[in-house]
Amino acid sequence: QAQLVESGGGTVQSGGSLTLSCTATALPLDLYDIAWFRQSPGKKREGVSYISRSDGSTDYSDSVKGRFTISRDYAKNAVYLQMKSLKPEDTGVYYCAADSHGMLTYPESFQHWGQGTPVTVSE
Repeated sequence: QAQLVESGGGTVQSGGSLTLSCTATALPLDLYDIAWFRQSPGKKREGVSYISRSDGSTDYSDSVKGRFTISRDYAKNAVYLQMKSLKPEDTGVYYCAADSHGMLTYPESFQHWGQGTPVTVSE
């Protein structure tokens, strides 16, 4: 059964760093577009970062551009989100998602989702 599992979340002070991991079973991630989304209480799920299956191109939301970096490890069948200079507004549950034709601005375009990992950034 295809499964995505996120890890690496936690609590960090403003200005700190975290690296999130997304690992997959029964789902070869090199065949999928992968995205990271986040959701805070009372807010819509927001696309944060994206990496293309075709050419490895990446995209970021304006709110994280220059601070977050998405990357793949084909050997480990994993995708990572390195987050630096974290701000309290980065707080939320972070999800990775996979689809053969996913779009960062359209969460509904992703078929496979993980359970999420919480990130809390304190002042």
